[in-house]
Amino acid sequence: MSTPALPPVTDAETWRRELDALRAREKAATRELDAIAAQRRRLPMVELPDYTLDGEDGPIRLVDVFDGASQLIVYHHMWSPGQEWQCGGCTGFTSQFTRLDVLRNYDARFVVVTQGPIDEALAYRRRVGNTMTWYSTANSPFGADVGAPAGGGFAVNVFLRDGDTVFRTWQTEGRGTEQLGHTFALIDLLPYGRREEWQDSPEGWPQEQAYSRWLDSPDVAALYGPAPTPR
Repeated sequence: MSTPALPPVTDAETWRRELDALRAREKAATRELDAIAAQRRRLPMVELPDYTLDGEDGPIRLVDVFDGASQLIVYHHMWSPGQEWQCGGCTGFTSQFTRLDVLRNYDARFVVVTQGPIDEALAYRRRVGNTMTWYSTANSPFGADVGAPAGGGFAVNVFLRDGDTVFRTWQTEGRGTEQLGHTFALIDLLPYGRREEWQDSPEGWPQEQAYSRWLDSPDVAALYGPAPTPR
């Protein structure tokens, strides 16, 4: 097995100078993210109809999914009917979130909604050890209306409740979800990063086909299942 290339070795003063130069760019990126969040807080919103979803205890109005909070984050989990294992990316992404009570301090909740029938969705949640609360939009146009139709991709939507009226405030998909999890943030700190061939890395750095190191759904189930009761 060949040894991968290594970063150049230097003295502490040079290392500090290079780190300080990088830190300036990192701080600039942080300020830009602050500015983006400020623009997000100024987005207009769209009023939604009174949708009904399916939950563990039966049909539930979208307004009641908030569980008394005024703000709601929804991850729309991809679903393939009749399959034992669902999207590995969705399964891995949602497996990161095991301590969600902190959102209560911000008057918010974060849940999973999938197009799969609720009984199948709950069985899958247990199989992969997911600790989030799941709902189904299989019997509702809700998913399709907010950019997550049956057979479609994953998405994140954010909603605001004013009394019994629900508004849609923000949405993202694709790589827009990366900033919401901690996995890639940690991996990107490593000297070799994600090791994916599309990334800009120095000559000789280990690089592999994209997604090759991602956990698939059976891997997540082996690590985290069976699930405890959702909080």
